[in-house]
Amino acid sequence: MTSVLIHDWCGYSATRTSRISVIAIDALQPRPVADFWAAVLGWRIVEESTDGSISIAPADNVWPATDVLRVPEHKTVKNRLHLDLRADGSTAAAEVDRLLALGARHVNVGQGPGATWTVLADPEGNEFCVLSRSVQDVTGTGHDRPEQDGTDSL
Repeated sequence: MTSVLIHDWCGYSATRTSRISVIAIDALQPRPVADFWAAVLGWRIVEESTDGSISIAPADNVWPATDVLRVPEHKTVKNRLHLDLRADGSTAAAEVDRLLALGARHVNVGQGPGATWTVLADPEGNEFCVLSRSVQDVTGTGHDRPEQDGTDSL
C-alpha cells in the first residue's frame, strides 16, 4: 500500500493511509435521527435500505457520510466517541438555539459549569458538543481572529 503525504488545514504534515468513509449512528428509529442530522449539517438523504437504515451525505458527496443504522436496543450509557460541531456563519449561542429547535436537548456528561462548549444530544440521546468558537473565529475569516486562549480544541 502506498502512503500519501498530506498537509492539513493547520499546516501539519502527516502520512495518510486511511480515510473515514462513514460515521455510523445506532438508532431504534433511524428516520428521526437521520432527519435531525441531515438538518443539522445541511445534508440530504442519499440512500434508504430495506432494513430501515438511512445514509445521509453532503450534496457534493464528500466523505465522510453518515449511516443511521437500526438497532434493537436503547442507548444506555454515555458515548465513547462523539462529534464536536462549530457554528458556521453564526455564533455558538445561535447555533445551539437552532439545534434545540431541531430537536436536540441539553445533557450533562460531567462537563462542569466552566465548560466553554455546550453538550447536546440528538433525538435518541447520542451526545455531541457545540464548541464556543465559530468556524470563522478559528479560520480568521469573516471577522478578526480572536487570540488563542485554549478554551476549546481545534
